[in-house]
Amino acid sequence: MKRSLLALLSLAIAPALAAQEPADLIVTNARIYTVDDNRPLAEAMAIRDGRVVFVGSARGAEVFAGSRTERLDLDGKTVIPGMVDAHIHLTGLGVALRIVDLVGTRSYEEVIERVVERARNTPEGEWVRGRGWDQNDWAVTDFPTHEALSRALPDHPVYLTRVDGHAALVNARALELAEVTAATQDPGGGRFIRDAGGDPTGVLIDRAQGIVARVIPERSDREMREAILAAIAEANKWGLTGVHDAGVAPPTIDLYEELADEGRYDLRNYVMISSSDESLQRYFERGPQDGLHDGRIWIRAIKVSADGALGSRGAALLEPYSDDPGNTGLITTPYERVREVAVRGLRNGFQVNVHAIGDRTNRMVLDAFESALKEVPTADHRFRIEHAQILHFQDLPRFAELDVIPSMQGSHQTSDMYWAIDRLGWTRVQGAYAWRSLLNTGVVIPNGSDAPVEAANPLISFKAFITRQDADGWPAGGWFPDQRTTRQEALKSMTLWPAYSAFMEDVSGSPSPGKYADFVVLDQDIMAIAPERILDTHVLLTVLGGKVVYRKDRGTS
Repeated sequence: MKRSLLALLSLAIAPALAAQEPADLIVTNARIYTVDDNRPLAEAMAIRDGRVVFVGSARGAEVFAGSRTERLDLDGKTVIPGMVDAHIHLTGLGVALRIVDLVGTRSYEEVIERVVERARNTPEGEWVRGRGWDQNDWAVTDFPTHEALSRALPDHPVYLTRVDGHAALVNARALELAEVTAATQDPGGGRFIRDAGGDPTGVLIDRAQGIVARVIPERSDREMREAILAAIAEANKWGLTGVHDAGVAPPTIDLYEELADEGRYDLRNYVMISSSDESLQRYFERGPQDGLHDGRIWIRAIKVSADGALGSRGAALLEPYSDDPGNTGLITTPYERVREVAVRGLRNGFQVNVHAIGDRTNRMVLDAFESALKEVPTADHRFRIEHAQILHFQDLPRFAELDVIPSMQGSHQTSDMYWAIDRLGWTRVQGAYAWRSLLNTGVVIPNGSDAPVEAANPLISFKAFITRQDADGWPAGGWFPDQRTTRQEALKSMTLWPAYSAFMEDVSGSPSPGKYADFVVLDQDIMAIAPERILDTHVLLTVLGGKVVYRKDRGTS
């Protein structure tokens, strides 16, 4: 009884003691979406030492005011928790900002024009790189061949990554430097597209990309640091305070830590390490790392890639592609390796996140997870399948049964819907991008962009989740609209659910007392405006740990 009384007294005294310490910042006159179902809206919050100490009424926030407390009157503007992209390639985004942008090209001829323009300012013999082409956007949707590109650029080696990152187009000079000929065998998990005579056409699928990429000179540390900083600034511009960085090699992680140690890393990065044995050994010896460098870096997850992409017909399907009979896609990491990494992850306290797009790959990964969990029973493993785009109906409930998190990207649905039925046929497409079916089983879905595959703006995926329509409102009513989510679910998919999916729900994901003061100020209320206006919304402020890292009128701080 005495102990219980003391405990109650301490609980009563703690808020009073906290109130005696003034806040550094009080945010007032705001419309704050808390993602707390018990109190979804608030009007003010108080911040001290980079963390929230109060969220609620203006009267309550004033209790924390002191002589040196700064005030931020938002004049009724909308505040949401800092958005988190649960699947992004941060350095890929930074690099994409510096190479030839091929996103939105409407023909192969336009691709060549953009590459030729860049080559004019590139010394002869140096590589010209680009990213973003998608033959599905062209009048002729067949894969291109290198001849026209080789005629336009005979002396520069050219490497052009497809929008999904799972295919590339190269010219004759690049094939020559890589010594790729008709006699070159397809690598495991990859394929050289060939003409009728067996000669490579210049299109490389999945692991075939590495055969050519290995002869491209590596970027210097200086170039990589610049790319990383550019990517962070781009993320902040769109209201991102955190990312889950999918598949990062140790040298890049070292650069992350260097920049964070220098105080130049304005992002919380939940890093998924690459799954090479060398990488696993290094980080298993170090052990799981949470909140390094003032909460900027987490290292406790592994990324495995198990198949290709739907757009380049590399996603592994249970039955052949409807528009490519005989092709069932590519398994890039076999079942045995997925299971092995899962077992090792469980034994060393690491989450395992596997890229799986096709229904065959998703079933294989679920099987591997199930087997690994039988060998190393673990209650709170939070294993993830990244993308989970195409699911057989029998596998939908297995995510909840195995406590596996489907990490999905809303913008993939609105990019792929124009041709997904051609790839899959009417029956299989019912299990594609099946957000509502999965949510109804009791799982959460962290949302993301897969940038630079898609644009980094998280509101694109937010709108996709609630409408299943593109920027122009097509199709009317939404593409398979029964799979839409609510706005509250869509907001959680960019805030609280990514936090849970990264074991960070106690420190981020919502403006709750004790959590990081990460939030975004918007010029429109995305929870109330008409859906067609959502993509016209601008980020006014991005705040990380109580510090403004992006301001619309000034850019990144």
